[in-house]
Amino acid sequence: MTEMFDDRKATAAAWFRHLRDEIVASFEALEQSHTEGPFADEAPGSFEVTETSRTSDDGSDAGGGLMSVMRGGRVFEKVGVNVSTVYGTLQERAQKAMAARKDIPGISDDPRFWASGISLVAHMRNPMAPAVHMNTRMFWTPHAWWFGGGSDLNPCIEFAEDTAHFHDTLRAHCEPHDVSFYPRYKAWADEYFYIPHRKRARGVGGIFYDDHCSGDWDKDFAFTQDVGRAFLPAYVPLVEKHRTDAFTEDDRETQLRHRGLYAEYNLVYDRGTKFGLETGHDPDAVLMSLPPIAKWY
Repeated sequence: MTEMFDDRKATAAAWFRHLRDEIVASFEALEQSHTEGPFADEAPGSFEVTETSRTSDDGSDAGGGLMSVMRGGRVFEKVGVNVSTVYGTLQERAQKAMAARKDIPGISDDPRFWASGISLVAHMRNPMAPAVHMNTRMFWTPHAWWFGGGSDLNPCIEFAEDTAHFHDTLRAHCEPHDVSFYPRYKAWADEYFYIPHRKRARGVGGIFYDDHCSGDWDKDFAFTQDVGRAFLPAYVPLVEKHRTDAFTEDDRETQLRHRGLYAEYNLVYDRGTKFGLETGHDPDAVLMSLPPIAKWY
């Protein structure tokens, strides 16, 4: 299984990098084209790109990636688009963290792993424009492989038509693969992006899936690609719609308090955050999703 998957690993990693390049270019174009409304008289933002690395317990190279972060732009207050490919062995704590959700065949006897993916979080200048999260990934061990990911919208001030557009776009990209995918993975997102101690969702949902392995790698990879392709048409029109909206100090206060929910969720519940820190990935890249400024009551 190891040798057979070498080409597939390379194909998946190349796709995640391609998607990253498309999103970075689109977001920088939004910054350049923002010439009226709030913050239009400021300098447009651009991404600062940093190579990230992961070191195994014995000090050997264990992969890495690119962390692309824009701060203080006209449209984006902070947005990160990370892509990484990491590998090595899953130590006991990481194995236990994964075992809590999935039985991975043979992992205790052969704990090697390989993972690649893209992760994105955007926090906006204008409170009327929604924050967003997206990621897609592939995970491999000598005895198993699967895909995961999704996208969810996190407005601090909700607009029903925006929520409908976001979900309709995701549905349109899911249904050609299986008509059950959108309702199934929407329900999973509603459950996953819920904050138990607040008894509320962190946003208006989207889709979320994990452990996705039908046995047909090409089919599952094609679905994961379409989840990635859905992101820009689902999200960019909402940014274009609201980036010039007027807003009040109360709106900004609402935004900062909503970001507190986002920070709480990612630090307490998010699987990706836990896995990244447990496996020794660059902590700045793992914690890229946190907002630049937030408030709590």
